[in-house]
Amino acid sequence: FQTNIVTELKNWKLNLVQHHKLQMRQEKEKHDTQVKQLQNEMENLKELLHTYEISISRKDEVINNLTQALEKQKERVELMRKFTLWRIRHVKAKQEEYAIRMADKHFQTALMKKVWAAWRSVTEERWKEKVARACQLRAEDICVQLTNDFEAKIAELTAALEQTKAEILRLHSERDQYEDTMKKAFMRGVCALNLEAMTMFQSK
Repeated sequence: FQTNIVTELKNWKLNLVQHHKLQMRQEKEKHDTQVKQLQNEMENLKELLHTYEISISRKDEVINNLTQALEKQKERVELMRKFTLWRIRHVKAKQEEYAIRMADKHFQTALMKKVWAAWRSVTEERWKEKVARACQLRAEDICVQLTNDFEAKIAELTAALEQTKAEILRLHSERDQYEDTMKKAFMRGVCALNLEAMTMFQSK
């Protein structure tokens, strides 16, 4: 009976040892599997981090390019505005100069008419009516010619001013369109980056 008991105990011991070894081997396999999974996850995270770094660098580059383009456009618009203001001042100065010249010419004409009238008053009485009629016709012709010239010049300067104003409006419109285009391009770039990031998060 004692021998049987000892034999049974040895069998139990062997069974326990084998069971323990089996459990150890299973645990080791589980551990190796978990280690491999963690390593794979680390590799995936490294790749994701590298992708994020590339995306961030591209985004910074796009932002820098857009900032530089906006600065250049702003400088260009400022130069156009200064040039347009200069042209407007130049046109106004020409108009004022022409108006002063026309006023001087009119004053000279009026002065000549007064001198002519004074000279005519001292001439002989028989030529008074004939000379008066001739002078009046000549003065009217001169006034008509001066008026026509002055109106033509005013119309020309007004057309130039309207053309300049239209050019200013067109430049403002182009600037607004360009700014809208740049904003839309910037928003498309940001949306594309966000969609790419969301896709990567969802795939993981």
